Amino acid sequence: MSVRRGQPHNLLLRWFVGLPLDEAVWHPTTFTKNRDRLLNSEIAEAFFAAIRGQAAAHKLLSREHFSLDGTLVEAAASLKSLRPIKGGKDDDPPPGGGGRNPRVDFHGERRCNDTHRSSTDPEARLARKGRGKEARLCYAGHLLVENRHGLIVEATLTAADGRAEPSAGLRLLARQRRRARRARMSVGADKGYDSADFVAGARALRITPHVAAKSRGSAIDRRTTRHAGYAVSQRRRKLVEEPYGWMKVIGGLAKLRHRGQAKAAAIFTFTAAAYNLVRLRRLLAEPAPS
Repeated sequence: MSVRRGQPHNLLLRWFVGLPLDEAVWHPTTFTKNRDRLLNSEIAEAFFAAIRGQAAAHKLLSREHFSLDGTLVEAAASLKSLRPIKGGKDDDPPPGGGGRNPRVDFHGERRCNDTHRSSTDPEARLARKGRGKEARLCYAGHLLVENRHGLIVEATLTAADGRAEPSAGLRLLARQRRRARRARMSVGADKGYDSADFVAGARALRITPHVAAKSRGSAIDRRTTRHAGYAVSQRRRKLVEEPYGWMKVIGGLAKLRHRGQAKAAAIFTFTAAAYNLVRLRRLLAEPAPS
């Protein structure tokens, strides 16, 4: 039987989506409309919860020991899009020539989140990974993983305002506490979470904060660090770096392709669910220990 060029792919599409041969294929804009409906936090969180439920059904999740960390996710906007909040319209062309990609010389000009906003993605904020690093327009991603297999149990994305990690971390811990009301819990984290507010908030949730202690002004003391579980949490907390690496390199989060915090948060949650799916495939394929 002879087929025209492209017809086998059309048949595969019809078979995959269950479309009969005598019905017309959807208009291309249908996928665009469905994508816009899909990229919202409620659908993303429901999908993530369903994957997490599969892991829980196979008894792969720890209910007691967790690790917490945050990372910067680069927004779909460049530094050229920054405009002063006051003293001009956001759509004023930048100096340095016209065109779609004009040359902009902003050396010597002080730019910060209090004075400038991106005309491409106004919700993105300037942030940097550490001292000596260049600032980029970013969002802040936050993950809570369990320490048995490194599966993600909570994920969220917030504005990169430099103060989001402790507060976002407490929100993730509160969600986990609602699911495991009676379990004893501990959470490992780096020095960025060694603050009085985070430590007090974690203890109010009946969660032991195994955060890395600062050399001076630490919010935790020997009552926490002397226990063997603290050292174990500090070793296991590096598990949270693995999902971030996969989500950025494989999951495409090295630089976002969608603008606005709502869409970026949905993409972040979907990518966290995809990481769990990959881990579940490998974990379920492993033979059970004898």
